[in-house]
Amino acid sequence: MGGTLFIVAAPSGAGKSSLVRAVLARDPTLSLSISFTSRAPRPGEIDGVHYHFVSAQAFEGMVAADDFFEHALVMGDYKGTARQSVEPQLAQGRDVLLEIDWQGARQVRAKVPDAVTVFILPPSLAELERRLRTRGQDSEEVIRRRLAAARGEMEHCREFDYIVINEVFERATDDLLAIFTASRLRREAQLAHNAALVADLLGSHD
Repeated sequence: MGGTLFIVAAPSGAGKSSLVRAVLARDPTLSLSISFTSRAPRPGEIDGVHYHFVSAQAFEGMVAADDFFEHALVMGDYKGTARQSVEPQLAQGRDVLLEIDWQGARQVRAKVPDAVTVFILPPSLAELERRLRTRGQDSEEVIRRRLAAARGEMEHCREFDYIVINEVFERATDDLLAIFTASRLRREAQLAHNAALVADLLGSHD
């Protein structure tokens, strides 16, 4: 049996990246897929750690070569997940976490219907704006664009399996970990990962 594909999406400023980092620190069995993007790095971002930063031309070339598991144009920049970042790990039985947007999540669900999807919501629009402003990474124009786009993005939370409200960071982190644990304990996953044990336990009833 292959690994489980987990998808975490959110509007910009909802705290998705911070939550994902906290979850990865507490769950070493998860592998994070590093996305490609055509936007410029923000202060503190490292190529190959936060994103693979490439030019728009290079990204379009990868699209033409069918290199992407999913991709989308977001706020004027390309973002996408390369096939080699996901498919080999799933085939080896590793759980993979995708930190993407709702457009990418929709594409992935079409290819992997049993992916477990989570949408992160802020506790309020006012708090979302506060977080966007305090991180100090975007211009006033970009902040306005992100806030305007947030409402439309959040409408897609209905397409996801789970919704986590990131009001108290520690609680939201615990909620994400609980979702991942519960998903791994589903009947199909347990029967597949523990096939020998189940066969031994049930054999006496034959």
